[in-house]
Amino acid sequence: MSQGQNDAELRLVTPGMAIGPSAGKRIGSGAVAHNEEIIATKLGWAREFNGTISVDPINSSYIPRSGDLVVATVAEVRNNLWFMNINGAFQGLLPMSLAPWKVEFGAARQHMGIGDVALARVQEVDECHNVVLTMKGVGLRRIKQGSLLTIPVNHIDRIKGKDNSTLERLKNASDCRIIVGQNGKVWVDGDAEGIAWARKAIQIAQECGHKNTFEAEISAHEKNAPNRGDV
Repeated sequence: MSQGQNDAELRLVTPGMAIGPSAGKRIGSGAVAHNEEIIATKLGWAREFNGTISVDPINSSYIPRSGDLVVATVAEVRNNLWFMNINGAFQGLLPMSLAPWKVEFGAARQHMGIGDVALARVQEVDECHNVVLTMKGVGLRRIKQGSLLTIPVNHIDRIKGKDNSTLERLKNASDCRIIVGQNGKVWVDGDAEGIAWARKAIQIAQECGHKNTFEAEISAHEKNAPNRGDV
């Protein structure tokens, strides 16, 4: 199995399916070793990286971790904090003390209202699954323009590529700013033509990123890129 290579096509496996021999391999998430074989425990894509075999589930929910960059939407506003939809099982809490503005008590709605979108980071997650967000940091801010997409969180690596190579390629070709949140929210900002091209490219990466035809498909799409001179 060579799923660690960029041009290898990932293999869809089901629970109980033998992925390959366990000799000389480490077992990652979504798999177990049994009778010298690696057995899948989830429905997903078998992947090998640095000698570790794992299964990336087809569908998975966002699990917040401290330090995650997220694209969050205001779901509710209180006098001293915002409840943010972070595309997970629990909402994130953004207290006014961690907002980028000086907020007076009771004036939270003057800065962000329901439906507003922001770039934030997960400050902490406690044992009760309370997620505290912060907007104090470089690049963290309210988003007032651009387009927002939602992708499955298990497709994030496909969009980014190794060392963010695919993401940089999409940015250059579309002449857009593209930020991929760890919560499966993608913000694209540029002119209308660039945004439309980037949305299609992200769709191609979602649908074909695991196939060995991905390079050919994204290259064909690049021929219609708004910023053709840089591709």
